[in-house]
Amino acid sequence: MNTANSSPIDGVDLAVVELQRQLCESIDRLSPERLHVLADFAAYLVNAESEAATQELLAIPGLLERVQQNQVTPKSSYVNWRNIRAHV
Repeated sequence: MNTANSSPIDGVDLAVVELQRQLCESIDRLSPERLHVLADFAAYLVNAESEAATQELLAIPGLLERVQQNQVTPKSSYVNWRNIRAHV
């Protein structure tokens, strides 16, 4: 992919927008059977990306333990974020 035309405008990469447009055009021309295959493949890709993100989080030392500790913390120990440094 040529990234020379991928200048971000309002936080959107023009190359990504173009890829999405091309994908939509291709989807419109697929048979129902091929559309089903594409849907399955897209679900696989989303799952793989999610799994990679999960593994990245699990690789952070002590993160899982901190989350588990926070889950058992009584709600009465929490402080409303609006009351913290409200005068600033």
